[in-house]
Amino acid sequence: MFFERHQGGERAVLVQLQLEGAERDLSLVEFEELVVSAGGNPVATLSGSRRVPHARTFVGEGKLEEIAAKCREHEAELVIFNHALSPSQERNLEQVLACRVLARTGLILDIFAQRARTHEGKLQVELAQLTHMSTRLVRGWTHLERQKGGIGLRGPGETQLETDRRLLRARIKSIQARLQRVRNQREQSRRARRRAELPILSLVGYTNAGKSTLFNRVTASQVYAANKLFATLDPTLARVDIEQFGPVLFADTVGFISDLPTTLVEAFKATLEETANADLLLHVVDVAAPNRAVLMADVETVLGDIEADGLPQLVVFNKLDLVEQPPRIERNESGTPTAVYCSAATGEGMALLLEAIRERLSVAMFDQEIALDPSRARLRSALYELGAVSKEEWQADGSSTLHVRLPLSDWHRLNV
Repeated sequence: MFFERHQGGERAVLVQLQLEGAERDLSLVEFEELVVSAGGNPVATLSGSRRVPHARTFVGEGKLEEIAAKCREHEAELVIFNHALSPSQERNLEQVLACRVLARTGLILDIFAQRARTHEGKLQVELAQLTHMSTRLVRGWTHLERQKGGIGLRGPGETQLETDRRLLRARIKSIQARLQRVRNQREQSRRARRRAELPILSLVGYTNAGKSTLFNRVTASQVYAANKLFATLDPTLARVDIEQFGPVLFADTVGFISDLPTTLVEAFKATLEETANADLLLHVVDVAAPNRAVLMADVETVLGDIEADGLPQLVVFNKLDLVEQPPRIERNESGTPTAVYCSAATGEGMALLLEAIRERLSVAMFDQEIALDPSRARLRSALYELGAVSKEEWQADGSSTLHVRLPLSDWHRLNV
């Protein structure tokens, strides 16, 4: 990493305010889980409400004194806010509290830094860290004089702060170039999969909904799965043969969270494109979560950010063993499966899940032979471009018969 991440285990005071006009109530439980996932030790939690954030310190004077008292009482080394803080607010808070201050974005970045395993994942996290820190390069250089004029007072041509910013920009540009190569490689892999006619099913959902456990259950893989936030960062693909349908590819992806930092969404675009290019999204939901409707809405928001909200979707209500309900399939008015209730941990309802997937993919795919005369050369070219043609036979009159397999939405778009 370009920046060394501080080792976890610090005693932390947590701060969360409910701001007037906020779209949703923040979850204290999720906030505490984030801190524990980062390796912190929450020793006190302070909450309250405020009409608007204070311009200098985010919280008011009374709450600031209360935070300082808790820090002294528990000898806390860190104060974490479940909000976005401006660089100046962080600096002002640190001066008053005499300890490190971290905002929600920095907390999530730290968790991602711990979880990244592959070279690509580490690059993506570093890019997000550098982008975040580029606005916070004002601390640590107070011992250096500014540039001055006059004999004996002329400073260097470039201040230390300017040097740091230049180095940061160069590093960010280098990482972006390397990640662009990763995106190009992923695009080539996707074209190869299209040519192999393998539908892609992408697991999406709120963090800790059980996506990796479900992935392991369906694919018989050994992907790391744990009951903690952001256990999975690096995407994993596995091929599965579905009875009476054929082979498909399952993709396990990073979990989403409310107010996911935009720097992370941007940095993880190469990974999230696996979701945006799927034939079917499996939206995994923790059925036992009391606020599951809110969490589902948060996932839909992130899907909109990566332009994947228009893709076919099957909702998978997971962790059925926690609510003691029977596994089942929910269908719409036309009989198409829209949701499946199952438990990835126990395997209950897995047969129903595969049945629903088979039905949805059969509906979503155009798979048949078509005859094209020479005047429809443009359609033939477009089908080859998509890798949708598996077989072609030419006739004496110049027409051809093609065996075509591609998503139904693509077929309707091409064959208008």
